[in-house]
Amino acid sequence: MSSSPSEKARAFAALHEQPGLFVIANAFDGCSARMLASIGFEALATSSWVQAALLGKRDGGTTRAEALAHARLIVEATDLPVSADLEKGFGDAPEDVATTIREAAAIGLVGGSIEDATGNPSAPIYDLDDTVRRIDAAVAAARDLPFGFTLTARSENFVRGINNLDDTIQRLQAFEAAGADVLMAPGLPDLEAVRQVCASLKKPFNFMAGIPGKSFSNADLAAAGVKRVSLATSLYTCAMTAAFEAAREIKEDGTFGYIDRQSADLNVFLED
Repeated sequence: MSSSPSEKARAFAALHEQPGLFVIANAFDGCSARMLASIGFEALATSSWVQAALLGKRDGGTTRAEALAHARLIVEATDLPVSADLEKGFGDAPEDVATTIREAAAIGLVGGSIEDATGNPSAPIYDLDDTVRRIDAAVAAARDLPFGFTLTARSENFVRGINNLDDTIQRLQAFEAAGADVLMAPGLPDLEAVRQVCASLKKPFNFMAGIPGKSFSNADLAAAGVKRVSLATSLYTCAMTAAFEAAREIKEDGTFGYIDRQSADLNVFLED
């Protein structure tokens, strides 16, 4: 692999400027990263839920070091640009967020998302002023890097039990004004909400697929104004569902029919 972080950063930024919608595929290890690259995806992402699950932890349970170690595996597997799910920045203070951005860039990531979720069930979302200060710190850290770093700012309302579209739009607009490059609001309830969000913003919006009943076709999302679609946990959970069903077949039926249903030769994605 030969692409420099600067080259990857330019390629990633260009994807957000070209006409139409693109899909950023969430890989979960080196093999899946190479598989996705071979299919033709032009950028990859990590998922905080997946990186935690790989360690046997729940989402939000990983440290900054653990998250970046996982992201490094994906960064080093291909020449594609990689953006990471950096959760809340692994700390409450703006400087924690800035440190996370700097350390993310140091391992070759050319993008990352910072969310407004606190990790505290009794107060799940930072108030708007605190959140903007944290996004300000992320933007400042990103702009000090030697290459362009695409910063995504996320409003987590709809996946934290706060079904308030007006507040979500207000937050996204504040993040946009603070300098975030891409905006994101996982869990929007329907395409009309997606349309309203996209119409309220000037910068690209990332739609997160993967929630049953709240995932829509690329054609419909493009028509609603979406620029980027991420896949969240869905590829990993699809793979683990297949593994669960295969293991249950062995245990309950004593058969190995799942072996004959395998279709991919994963060796082609592995190095000697």
